[in-house]
Amino acid sequence: MKIKVLVIDDSALVRSLLTEIINENQDMFVIASAPDPIVARELIKLHNPDVLTLDVEMPKMDGLDFLERLMRLRPMPVVMVSTLTERGSDITLRALELGAIDFITKPKLSISNGIMEYADVIADKIRVAAQAKVSRPQFFSTKPMPTSAMQNQVKVQLYSSHSISEKLIVIGASTGGTVAITTFLSEMPSNSPAILIAQHMPAGFTKSFAHRLDTLCRIRVKEAEDGERILPGHAYIAPGDRHLLVTKRGTYYFAQLEDSPLVNRHKPSVDVLFCSAASCVGKNATGVILTGMGKDGSVGMLQMKEAGAYNFAQDEASCVVYGMPKEAVAQGGVHQVANLKDLPKLVLAKSAN
Repeated sequence: MKIKVLVIDDSALVRSLLTEIINENQDMFVIASAPDPIVARELIKLHNPDVLTLDVEMPKMDGLDFLERLMRLRPMPVVMVSTLTERGSDITLRALELGAIDFITKPKLSISNGIMEYADVIADKIRVAAQAKVSRPQFFSTKPMPTSAMQNQVKVQLYSSHSISEKLIVIGASTGGTVAITTFLSEMPSNSPAILIAQHMPAGFTKSFAHRLDTLCRIRVKEAEDGERILPGHAYIAPGDRHLLVTKRGTYYFAQLEDSPLVNRHKPSVDVLFCSAASCVGKNATGVILTGMGKDGSVGMLQMKEAGAYNFAQDEASCVVYGMPKEAVAQGGVHQVANLKDLPKLVLAKSAN
């Protein structure tokens, strides 16, 4: 059965280009297209599509408003089409929280050439969305701001514990990972081990993602910077156009960013992060592989296990796409498979040993 796609975008050019790209693939076709959510609503009833592509900013009804109503009343796989801007990235991240499976970025200039260059990516994201488990949106509240006294207390607690035996948590994720990472990090206490994260995401979105997480979590969350010291109580998100590695100098760990070729078709790559943790952190590392399509992370997780690390994989029931965790399990690098809601306490307990 071919994947039936409904394209929703106020730009006639984008609708035409997406239709052309999708129809060139033998396993999918555009069943209809709509210039706005009002028209789309009737087309959904008429055609019952398998996947929607949805523009973020449209007339008559904002894409987010439409998505929120859709996921509440008739949950279905949605791939957002977003502009690569700061505002666009914030809105897109909100769309993922509301239940969208993934997103495609519109090029700023030369839309026709730019979208055609992304043809394979667009088709892949639609295929993933068609297989994904759709869930109702999760809502996260912002963290209470600590008083100055509390901040000072946390700083003393964090900085005084730094030693060569310090534990690190490394996380890899792809499709569905933004919500899974948010769920995981929101359970981390302010004095948790340092956390390094490789989430498949393009440049321009990871900074907004880190900022969003920082408002929701008790730990500090930021986009990783090359050469910065890795501290407890902090989570570091790999920038969308760089590989993130952990290195060690003396008794301290540091972040290292590399602008090297794609690994497993990704930059940042989970394998790159995990392999660096295997060689640098060894038994003091805890690995976590979350929801996502493909096999990125499976090789690195096995190396971590062989170096003495303890590794967790998210279970199929709680994954949007049970791809990367499944491959890591098959490769033999996973010690324990667990539901997303249980992973934070299990990882903390293992890191404390």
